[in-house]
Amino acid sequence: MLLQIFSLILHFAVGLVAGTCLLRMYMHLQRINLSSSGGNPLAPFVFTITNWIVLPVRRFVPALGRLDTASLVAAYAVLLAKHSLLWIVAGATAHWLTLVTHAGFELLSVILSSLMWMVIGYALMSWFSAASDVRYFLAQLVEPLLRPMRRILPQMGGVDLSPIALMLVIQIAEIVLHTLQAQVVF
Repeated sequence: MLLQIFSLILHFAVGLVAGTCLLRMYMHLQRINLSSSGGNPLAPFVFTITNWIVLPVRRFVPALGRLDTASLVAAYAVLLAKHSLLWIVAGATAHWLTLVTHAGFELLSVILSSLMWMVIGYALMSWFSAASDVRYFLAQLVEPLLRPMRRILPQMGGVDLSPIALMLVIQIAEIVLHTLQAQVVF
């Protein structure tokens, strides 16, 4: 029971940090203003959660073009540390390749679930006509992902099906990911 409680708390904390690191990376990739003075409502939160790990990693891991690789490496490192700690606490012995692989699959899973939540948030906010900083921020994150869907899907009388199509694609990617993870056994 205590191991389950510890695992739950660790999973939540690591998911928050890793997901926020990935959000930071994605915001940088999309050239979204990361300053709170620029009207970004999440910037202070993102920096508070991630600076402690991203800034030290950034000294050793340079960016690749617009890709903030330090944030990506930081997210992966946090997930790898979580898997290692859970293996140690559980008293299990694992090959290092198993831990590296499990952390990699979880990183991909966090990316997909984060995308899903962003699309859901964007779709819910689109139902309300009130303009807000959060709605604008979500639009900056999700619109680049919806544009390819809108080019493929026909117009349906004022109903935008692109968020549903994107969520379907994300769900398919999650199924493929979980199938691959189940097949990779060390």
